[in-house]
Amino acid sequence: MTNAFAQLIPDARAFLAALAQNNSRDWFTAHKDRYEAQLKSPALRLLDEVSQAITRRSGAEVTGKFFRPQRDVRFSKDKTPYSTHLHLMWTLNSSGCALFFGLAPDYCTAGGGIMGFGKPQLPRWRAAIDGAYGDEIAALTDILALKGFAVKDPELKRVPAPYGKAHPHGHLLQRKSLTFWHGMTAQEQAAPMQALMSAYLTQEPMFALLDSALTA
Repeated sequence: MTNAFAQLIPDARAFLAALAQNNSRDWFTAHKDRYEAQLKSPALRLLDEVSQAITRRSGAEVTGKFFRPQRDVRFSKDKTPYSTHLHLMWTLNSSGCALFFGLAPDYCTAGGGIMGFGKPQLPRWRAAIDGAYGDEIAALTDILALKGFAVKDPELKRVPAPYGKAHPHGHLLQRKSLTFWHGMTAQEQAAPMQALMSAYLTQEPMFALLDSALTA
């Protein structure tokens, strides 16, 4: 893989920093050509190339998503019209496992996992953790942490019933999602395609395990 995206992150970050200082429709409209050339077009190319690379490896169809910059402000006190970040997502399998990329003036991350267990998935998740998958998911979570992929904190403060608070995998039972995040180094930011494929390969065993646990 050639480094065709060396300017994506610095150019997109510069645009987002300027947008953060001038978050209005008039400014965005006046700079839309810059947005298209320095952020949207290269990001869509990255989205497509990562999708193709994962499909070549896994044989599965990958669904890529580019998150639009316009914010839904209908029910928000913050009425600024545009998000000041770039987010991409690649959905990998039927369970909803995905690879993530996030960029803003103050962060650049690669991640993966499931953002939220669906209503039918949550009881399957808890049964899997209480059963055959608990030890392996816990072990893989620790391995990913050692490789620089930190897990988000659980959403629940207590282990849900009917599981006891002394359950060996209580911290997993407290979850309503499971995502891992890695702050990309300067070297990785200079080659985002390679960095994202490395993030995918690092997390691939967890993606496969979650897919098995949640679709069994």
